Amino acid sequence: MTSRKTIPLSVLDLSPIQTGGTPADALHRTLDLARHAERWHYHRYWLAEHHGMPGIASAATAVAIGYVAAGTERIRVGSGGIMLSNHAPLIIAEQFGTLESLYPGRIDLGLGRAPGSNQAVMRAMRRRLESDGEEFPEQLAELRAYLAPRQEGRMVRAIPGEGLDIPIWLLGSSDFSARLAARLGLPFAFAGQFSPAYMQTALSLYRGGFQPSPVLAKPYAMVGVNVFAADTEDEAHYLSTSQQQMHLNLQRGVPGQMPPPVRSMEGLWLPHEKAGVESTLRASVIGDPSMVKEQLEAFAASTQADELIINSMIYDHAARLRSYEIVAQAWHG
Repeated sequence: MTSRKTIPLSVLDLSPIQTGGTPADALHRTLDLARHAERWHYHRYWLAEHHGMPGIASAATAVAIGYVAAGTERIRVGSGGIMLSNHAPLIIAEQFGTLESLYPGRIDLGLGRAPGSNQAVMRAMRRRLESDGEEFPEQLAELRAYLAPRQEGRMVRAIPGEGLDIPIWLLGSSDFSARLAARLGLPFAFAGQFSPAYMQTALSLYRGGFQPSPVLAKPYAMVGVNVFAADTEDEAHYLSTSQQQMHLNLQRGVPGQMPPPVRSMEGLWLPHEKAGVESTLRASVIGDPSMVKEQLEAFAASTQADELIINSMIYDHAARLRSYEIVAQAWHG
C-alpha cells in the first residue's frame, strides 16, 4: 500500500458563481485558489466542463486552464474534464496542443463522455441528441492520433498538438471509462465526489483489467472526494451546506448559483430529498484538522487511491482557502 505522505493531493474546481456574483468574480477566485494551492504543494489543478449552469463559470474549460496556467508557475493544470462528445477531436487536440506549447510539461487532458448539460444545451452545441457516449472510444482514438508523432500521408494534422506529450486521463462516474482506461493502459480518475455508489466497483474493474501500455506500466487511479475543513467541526459542517443546497436544487431540476451556508438544512429539504443529497455526497470529509486527517486517511485506504483530487464547494473564499490549507497541513504534516 502507498503511504499517505507519498499520495499527491490535487484540486478540482468548478469555478462556483456565488449568489449575486458574476462569472468574472468566480474566475478571479479560481486563479487565487490555484496560486494558493501551488503554495501549499498541491500537485495539479483541474477545471470541469459544464454548460448552461448558473453556478459554474468554467464552461470554456480550455480558456480557463490557460488563465490559471498563465497565473501560476509550477502546478499542473488540466481538465477534470473535457466532455469529448461535445467537441470535434481535432479542436481539442489544437486547444490542448496550444496550451502545452505555451506551458510545457504542465498540462493534463482529462476526458469524460457525458454531455455536462441538458438536451437543449446539447442541441445548441450541435450535438446529436441520440448520442449516448458509445462513440467515445472512437473519438478518443481520433484525438490520440492527432497528438501522436507525425505520420506521412496524414491528411489532417493538429498544429499545434502533433507529437506533444500531453497526458490523457479518462474520467468516469461508472464502469464504462474504467474498463476503457484499463484496456488502453491509461490513468483513470473516478468522480467519487458525486458518484460514491459506483466507486469501489469502477476502481476494481480498472485495476483488475489493466493492460500495461507505453503510457503506464501499472494502473494509476485518482479519486475525487469532497472536503470541508475548518478550525472547528461545527464550522466545517456549516460550510458544507452550500454544496448541499446546490445539489438539492439540482435534484429539483432548478440549478442555481452557490448560496451562502446555513446553520441547519432542516426545513429546506424533504426527507426523500435529504436522503438523495446525502447519498450523492457520501464521499465527503468534514471536520476540524484532526478529523480531516483521520477521515482522509481512511478514504485513501479504502480506495487504495494513488492520488486524491479534492473538491471544496465553499461559499466564503477565505474559508475555502483555509480549508485547502488545513488539508495540506494535515496530510503532509
